[in-house]
Parts: sequence; C-alpha cells; structure tokens
Amino acid sequence: MNDDCLMQQDRNFLWHPFTQMHDYAHRDLLLVDRAQGIRLYDRQGREYFDTISSWWCIVHGHSHPTMQHYVREQLARLDQVLLAGISHEPAIRLAAKLVELTPPGLSKVFYSDNGSTACEVAVKMSLQYWQQSGQPQRRELVALERGYHGDTIGTMSLGGVPEFHQAFAHLMFPSHRLPPPNCYRCPAGQLPPLKIAGGAGAGLATGEADSPAPPSAAGAPDRDEPFGVAGEVLRCDCQCLEPLAQLLAAEGERIAALILEPRILAAGGMIIYPATWLRRAAELTRSYGVHLIFDEVAVGFGRSGTMFALESAGVTPDFLCLSKGLTGGMLPMAVTMTSDEIYQAFYGEYGENRTFFHGHTFSGNPLAAAAALGSLAVFAQEQTMAGLPAKMAHLDRCLERFKELPWVGDLRRLGMIAALELVEDRATKRPYPASRRVGWPIFLAGLEQGLLLRPLGNIVYLWLPLSTTREEISTITEKMWQVLSNPANIAGA
Repeated sequence: MNDDCLMQQDRNFLWHPFTQMHDYAHRDLLLVDRAQGIRLYDRQGREYFDTISSWWCIVHGHSHPTMQHYVREQLARLDQVLLAGISHEPAIRLAAKLVELTPPGLSKVFYSDNGSTACEVAVKMSLQYWQQSGQPQRRELVALERGYHGDTIGTMSLGGVPEFHQAFAHLMFPSHRLPPPNCYRCPAGQLPPLKIAGGAGAGLATGEADSPAPPSAAGAPDRDEPFGVAGEVLRCDCQCLEPLAQLLAAEGERIAALILEPRILAAGGMIIYPATWLRRAAELTRSYGVHLIFDEVAVGFGRSGTMFALESAGVTPDFLCLSKGLTGGMLPMAVTMTSDEIYQAFYGEYGENRTFFHGHTFSGNPLAAAAALGSLAVFAQEQTMAGLPAKMAHLDRCLERFKELPWVGDLRRLGMIAALELVEDRATKRPYPASRRVGWPIFLAGLEQGLLLRPLGNIVYLWLPLSTTREEISTITEKMWQVLSNPANIAGA
C-alpha cells in the first residue's frame, strides 16, 4: 500500500492518543517503517533520532538482538496463559530477578500490563491492607499536584495534570493534593524553616508553620547551601515539605498512602527535585505509619543514573510500581512490588475473604516476561549502568550552551533525562501562555532536523535510551541547538 493511501486510511480510521487530530487534517503524520538502535526510519528511509525513547520505554535501543532472541525462543514454547492459579517459568524467573534487583523488603511481585494499573494495584492493596489490619479508618490518599500516575479514573484522582483530566473531574474521587517540590519555581523564600523534632515515632515530626504562599518568581533566597543526600547541594532546607508535615499532623491516622514519582515529576512538567526531599518525605510518612507508593513506571531501569531512582535517597517504599522500561520497550508489562508484611494481610483460608480480587488477562504474559528477562540480560552483558556516568557527563557538557538562549529559563537534568523550560520573560520566569503552543513549531522543526522531539507545553526535553553513545549525544544536541537557537521556531520570540 502506498503512503498516500495509508495516510488517508489513518485519517479515516485511527484516533491517536494525546493528539489533536485536526492538526493532521492536511498534514501527514510521521509514518515510521522500521527502527534500529536509537533511530526511527520512515517509508522513504529518512532517519530520526528517538530522543524520547518512544514515550520513555526504549532502554537498549530498538530491535536489540538479545531481547529478540529471548522473545523468539519463548514464542516457540508458550505465547499466553492466564496467571490465576497457573504459573510459568518466565514469570517466576522474572519475579525472582526483580526481587534481587530492588531493595531488601520488596519481596512480592504482582503482574499487570501497564503503568496506570500498576499504580492502581498499589492503591487498592494499601486500602485493602488497612481494612484487613484493624485500621479501616485509613482511607485517604495523598498525591502531588502535577504528579502523573496514569489515565484511569483512579490514577487521575491522584494528582494528575489538570489540562489532561479536567473533563473527568466529576468522576474522580477526592484526594489530598500537595504542592510539588519545584526548585525552579521554589516557594522556599515564603516559608519558615521546616521544624524537625525527635520522638518515639522516629523520623521527622512537624511544628507549626504558616500556610505556603504561591511560588515566588524570584526563586530561593541567597543563603549558605546545606548539603543533602550524598553531598547533594541544596538551595534551601526543603521547606516545601511543610504542607505534608501539616497534613500528617492533622490527619495522619486517617491516611492510607502517599503516592509520588521519585526524583522527577515526568508528565507534569519534567520537574526534577532533590533526593533529600524524597528521603525527608519518606521519613515523615514513616513517622505516621502511612504507606509510601513509589511510581517508577517512567524513571525505573537506569533512567535516573541508578537502576532505580529511589536508590539516590536510600529509601525503600511499601510499594514500587514499574512498567515502560521493564521490558526494554519491546512489549507491554507492569509490576507492583511490595513487602511480605503487606502480602500476609491477604493470606488466609479462602472463607476469610482476604483474597486480592484483581487481575488482568495478560498479567505476567510469557512473551512480555521473556522480553523483560532479555532486557535484564542486556544490562548484565553490556554493563549498561557502568557506562552511564561518562555519558551523563558528556550530556551535561553538550547542554551547557543552551543556558545562553534568552528563552531558556531553566535547564535541569537527571541521569539521561534533560529538560529545558522555555519562558517568555527570563527575569520573572513568566511562562509562555498555553495559547501560544510553543511546542508545536519545535516539534515540526525537530522533524526537519531528524529529531523526534515531543515538548510538554513549554518544556522541551530529552529522554534518551541508555544505549545512546557519546557521539550520538553530540549529534542530537547539535541538532537540538539548530532548532532551539532559531528565533523562528520559538513562539513569540
């Protein structure tokens, strides 16, 4: 079938996710024909760097031969079988490897098929755990504003991006929303120091404090820079944790769980925050017995520079949600990991009605499990994590000059992730209004340069596969410079 016919059938029949189809009424979409490494190829053979890992899931590059081998071998044996009361080798082996890779205490693996459901599983497990553990009053949930955990009704109710979810507000259940730790738009100058006290509960306790003010355009005040986790330099003392401290002091005994994305709020604006904030938030929740749910659906498997982002803060959650990079991007799969203590609350005679009644047709699918085992084999064979520091340092150097551009308000990076926040006024940090749609001309200009960029509003970002070489980083950032340094590609510049 020729390209014109395919594009017409696309317009006639396909409804693309997170896409305003009107944009393509008279414009063809990028029609990808094949992929290899970190490059996508269209039907004419033109190449495009997959700078966003095909929605943050490609880890070792496309079509990795080791992963293909694992899937082909499994396909010849078993393609699918239900996991309810039945098991198979790939699911067992993968569960054992995940328990070995993650921090001690996460000893049980529950399979699902996408990141949203992995997070919903964690929430449901937490709520049912409290019902079956003598604390049924713990029914409330806490999340961060602009923390994104998926597009199901349940996950939309936990933080979320308002512009994505506002049409469904009447369906969502209430949850406590806390301001995110946004260092670029930091409210620290408006807040008193977080009061830390010892006590029988251990960890952090709260003192009285004024309600937080809106983020200050001026940013954090000048002060000595205290060191946080592992020598991390902070501009403040994490005063933005005060709303969490106040909430826990007032309602801690009614709260079941806090859910958050460790170190980066991805879809909410690529908001990268300090490991110290994560550690202190964990200590606060622990002191009130609140479950901690880490959503590493996007940032797990090396993206942050460590295998899991939680490692930078030395924190083990009660629930760890993984997907995307779990299978190296080859097939859909997700897991929710938890502790034996949580598991035991569901363990008992059938008549006790303690079973966790939740499941998915493709939970633990053998082909997906094989792809995940193949991805973990690549990590071991190619020593992927050992090679990251040099690549990360090179990415830093290549991005430094972007700070010169008058419309780049902030440059932030975590592992192989980098984000540039574009602003209309650099002095006041005033963002471009949504109506200007800054990202659209950048997306189109990126395609002309052979880059797949997909800005999030005013945020232009890279989410590079871990297999990206230093030479490829140089080429990608040079092409990105050609796009972003051209005023014609910046709305209103």
